[in-house]
Amino acid sequence: MTEPQETVETRGNERVDLIAQDSSGDGKPDVWVSDTDGDGKPDLFQFDTDGDGKVDITMVDLDQDGNPDMIVDGDGGHPPAV
Repeated sequence: MTEPQETVETRGNERVDLIAQDSSGDGKPDVWVSDTDGDGKPDLFQFDTDGDGKVDITMVDLDQDGNPDMIVDGDGGHPPAV
């Protein structure tokens, strides 16, 4: 997942790099990965699994070992604006 990369607003005054990917080939991004602590490793993952434009699963990699550790929500929130 490398294109497109954009910087988006987060809570507070910080900004994070966001990586968006169209994994289904429908021309719309459906996976969003971001580095929320600025260490260069992704730690927040959001997925639109049904293509409706809403986030279905949000996961966090707490120890940054490459495997998400916790599902934060699955309630159909909105993806980051890109």
